[in-house]
Amino acid sequence: MKIHLASVFVDDQEKALRFYTDVLGFVKKTEVPLGEHRWLTVVSPEEPEGTELVLEPDAHPAVKPYKAALLEDGIPATSFAVDDVRAEFHRLSRLGVRFTQEPVDMGPVTTAVLDDTCGNLIQIAQHH
Repeated sequence: MKIHLASVFVDDQEKALRFYTDVLGFVKKTEVPLGEHRWLTVVSPEEPEGTELVLEPDAHPAVKPYKAALLEDGIPATSFAVDDVRAEFHRLSRLGVRFTQEPVDMGPVTTAVLDDTCGNLIQIAQHH
């Protein structure tokens, strides 16, 4: 068994697609119209056949309070692996990305947390 899909709830799919592709560097994999929303996924350009991230609309009534609670408590919605957290922190900061946690060494990992502009905190992590 392996993970095929993971989701992140977003408040605006188009804005999310721009952020996740133009800023974070993912590539669009799937886009299927579904009424007012879309089945919209992105993947890492390093693993185009790997795990897809669904940019899931946050339209369900339970989602907004859930997202708000995570955001208020500073809990990331998900985590992405990077080769060098500090380099990514500097690259993304230059692009205007807001970080809620600068790079922190925590033993076997270094992490930082960013705001995805779509209502989520996202952790980036480097394993040593």
